[in-house]
Amino acid sequence: VYSCCYLSRRLNQLSSHDPLWKRHCKKYWLISEEEKSQRNQSWKAIFISTYSDLGRYIRYYATLKKAWDDLEKYLGQRCPRMIGSLKESVREEDLDAVEAQIGCKLPDDYRCSFRIHNGQKLVVPGLMGSMALSNHYRSEDLLDIDTAAGGFQQRLGLKQCLPLTFCIHTGLSQYMALESVEGRNKYEIFYQCPDQMARNPSAIDMFITGTSYLEWFTSYVNKVVTGGYPIIRDQIFRYVHDKECVATTGDITVSVSTSFLPELSSVHPPHYFFTYRIRIEMSKDALPEKACQLDSRYWRITNAKGDVEEVQGPGVVGEFPIISPGRVYEYTSCTTFSTTSGYMEGYYTFHCLYYKDKFFNVTIPRFHMVCPTFKVSTARMVSGDALVLILETNHNEYAVDEDEDSTDTDEYEDRRRVLDIPAPSGRCPRHT
Repeated sequence: VYSCCYLSRRLNQLSSHDPLWKRHCKKYWLISEEEKSQRNQSWKAIFISTYSDLGRYIRYYATLKKAWDDLEKYLGQRCPRMIGSLKESVREEDLDAVEAQIGCKLPDDYRCSFRIHNGQKLVVPGLMGSMALSNHYRSEDLLDIDTAAGGFQQRLGLKQCLPLTFCIHTGLSQYMALESVEGRNKYEIFYQCPDQMARNPSAIDMFITGTSYLEWFTSYVNKVVTGGYPIIRDQIFRYVHDKECVATTGDITVSVSTSFLPELSSVHPPHYFFTYRIRIEMSKDALPEKACQLDSRYWRITNAKGDVEEVQGPGVVGEFPIISPGRVYEYTSCTTFSTTSGYMEGYYTFHCLYYKDKFFNVTIPRFHMVCPTFKVSTARMVSGDALVLILETNHNEYAVDEDEDSTDTDEYEDRRRVLDIPAPSGRCPRHT
């Protein structure tokens, strides 16, 4: 419209009609009436000045700005200390300088996000989510542009990959491929996973987490602000809850949420690590004499090949919790599979506190655990010392024969009701 205004007087008059620019300002730049009043400019002037600065991002800005605004509002109410870790926006020339430094172009959606917020400081908790087991802790920071540029990779296996996140406890990062090399799609986002069975360290398998920065970031934010991830002690925990994964027995309800841990998993050898969080709650309307105590647990564990393992043991997390009307008990545990998916189900055995000789079982609903899509890197030597990486995409149908599935691991469970961040460590204790 602005260009057309020079063609005729009528178009010039039309282009100066402020309500026309108001609609565009709100649609593309999310400019509010309050912000307009503060700037003391016409809608047209605001649109033109904003476009001169952010015009290359007009396809992405509104979506990313809304995501950031929604996230800040949500965190401000539930995790206020995390807001203080966010960095201010960067300038276009800063992004241009990083491109010159690494010798690769940054995607516009990534650049656009950093024109809004330059990631966060390297602090705990991380903006991109946490996970904790008894002596394993992960919390991913969203890296600022300079730190990301400093971690840009040119080595085989991660060639032309830019880190997006970083965990100071585990060293784990999510990377974005800036070029279509070594079998990766351009702008694909992934967790690296060294092939432990290959001789060459450049054999890197990948757990895929996104196809573009826009999709990766906005889908995560949506999960957070809609309550898809629980907030525990001012941290975002990346547990996924299936709403159908709930079972009620009498007055007691058991629900389960799960999470895949890439930093404790590998494709070669096949070892897929999952953690699950269980919530046991007695209805507040239950009669006082319904109070009871958990005595034991029974698990039936099935992998993707149909192999079944049964496990029974006393208590949970070394405890025998008492459940009474309105009370909730929560804990976490972990398991591994040698197949890319599996499921667990079972029951708890309780005894009544008022009638000590009365025992009953409470159903644990079946819950599924599925490894994310991954790409497998197989290193093989060709002529001379050249290394070729052959990558195949997995869609959770990867056949495996190595390793046996683990059993229930309640001896390493951690009560979630009191979440104390463990000291930095290498791996979950059952792997040491």
